[in-house]
Amino acid sequence: MTHLAEALNFSGRKAVAAWAAVPFPAVRGHSLPDALHALQQDAPWTLLSSWREHKVSRCFAQSVVLRGMCKQGPTSRPGEQPASPLHACETAEQALQLYLHAAFPGAFSTAHVLEQPCLTPPPYPRFFSPLLTREGFLPDKLSSYSAGAVESIPVLTSLQSSPVLRPLLCGLYRDLRKVDTRRWAGFFSAGVEQDDFHEALEELRTLAQCYEMGSEADQSDEETDSD
Repeated sequence: MTHLAEALNFSGRKAVAAWAAVPFPAVRGHSLPDALHALQQDAPWTLLSSWREHKVSRCFAQSVVLRGMCKQGPTSRPGEQPASPLHACETAEQALQLYLHAAFPGAFSTAHVLEQPCLTPPPYPRFFSPLLTREGFLPDKLSSYSAGAVESIPVLTSLQSSPVLRPLLCGLYRDLRKVDTRRWAGFFSAGVEQDDFHEALEELRTLAQCYEMGSEADQSDEETDSD
């Protein structure tokens, strides 16, 4: 994970945010281009950080992995007009890569598709909708869903170097700045110097500023200096 985070970061950035769609919203019997085309440019994943929810619409770099979808070839027949550019892709990886380029223009994105789904045997929590099939897919219109426990699910995950980390790091900086270090004598007796603590605090603030985009710079200064 450390090496992957380093590969996704540049310009002084060090942290990444984790996102996931559990399960990935796909209809049983439909192809990956069908599922991605239905999403348009609205990413289906949810932020896994404990920070308040943000709707991601941009990032600097990301590594995306999709599990549990068939890696079939072209979904259109020779001479047939593809339903979308996604359906003209020769592999599932190409379709996912094309989707990421459209949803996150200008970002560096890598895509990997694995056919093996995420297995959900006990003690995996049973929080899935009863509408899902045993394989974790949404039922198609021509058949009813099969009752029973979900045995596996398709999952889409993303590790991102993203502006969503700026408010999280700014909040951490504000919380640490409020700490009265004079009340933590035992902490500094372990070998941490007062100057080292304040230096690390400023490094955290600088790190938060590395995730700014455009007009966010002025807002960031107001947030970190308001307390």
